[in-house]
Amino acid sequence: MATNPLLLMRLMASAYAVAEKSGAIARRVMQSGDLGIVEKTGANDLQTAADRLVQKSICASLSRSFPKLTIIGEEDLPAETVEEDLIETTQAEEVLLKPCPPEYSSLKEEELVVWVDPLDGTKEYTEAASLLYSTHHRQKVHSGSELQLLATALRLLDHVTVLIGISYGGKAIAGVINQPFYNYQLGSGAVLGRTMWGVLGLGAFGFQLQEVPDNQRIVTTTRSHSNKLVTDCVQAMEPHKVIKVGGAGNKIVQLVEGNASAYVFASLGTKKWDTCAPEAILHAVGGKLTDMHGNAYCYDANVKHMNSAGVLATLRNHEYYLSRVPQSVQQALS
Repeated sequence: MATNPLLLMRLMASAYAVAEKSGAIARRVMQSGDLGIVEKTGANDLQTAADRLVQKSICASLSRSFPKLTIIGEEDLPAETVEEDLIETTQAEEVLLKPCPPEYSSLKEEELVVWVDPLDGTKEYTEAASLLYSTHHRQKVHSGSELQLLATALRLLDHVTVLIGISYGGKAIAGVINQPFYNYQLGSGAVLGRTMWGVLGLGAFGFQLQEVPDNQRIVTTTRSHSNKLVTDCVQAMEPHKVIKVGGAGNKIVQLVEGNASAYVFASLGTKKWDTCAPEAILHAVGGKLTDMHGNAYCYDANVKHMNSAGVLATLRNHEYYLSRVPQSVQQALS
């Protein structure tokens, strides 16, 4: 371990550790059978006990170790004392061992903004829970339709991530993505969960970077928030294949693991806590995330939370996909 790791790497080491704890919380709530679901603005905008507990864990843990940080979480929670067992004080040694990029060597806590999405893909989390509980309460799961329901539920868990993004000067510079249910395919004896992280100027870790073959255009887009604008923009890319999945974090995972070549979402819907961490990891491996006009999003503490001009993200060939965005889409999102 470095004798005196610099601020950014200490913060990332703490974010990694609390992201791992957050994944465990998400799994524990799922296993409890009581998700504590609350509708925020409607049936497509839900909050669960996992959302609440994970956000409390992340914000309290990071605030305790880095009291001058600005932390912005998705959930509007009342100020209250956080239980000690939710607070993570350890740091990931594998992060502390990495060198801090020189351009971030003199950062101060008060210059950093942390964007937290405690459970990206809440809709998929609740749908998976519903399917799992319905099969669990049956004596046997043996029919083809029941097995298909179980398989669908498990696939939905792939969409769920915990996101912790760090910005400096309005730019996403570092991020952590935890997938609480990664490895579910390996069965009951598997160790679940995976944490990916990245820092601009250093790289990204926790996954194997892969690319879609050059001759393939595979677009990933929203599973549950589509409209005509979204559909028109996706089709304008002339994709060979379209993958509809939940969660902004999950869509960036599709890009960096070679399952998709572009993430296209020509609509309101995502917010800064959805994109800060994924953008940082994507940029750390040479990718790009912009709005539908090709402009970068700003992650200052005082910006509007909504990504009002949509999201276009690619691992490679960003200008090609940007050139395919219809003028009608750009006008609608101006």
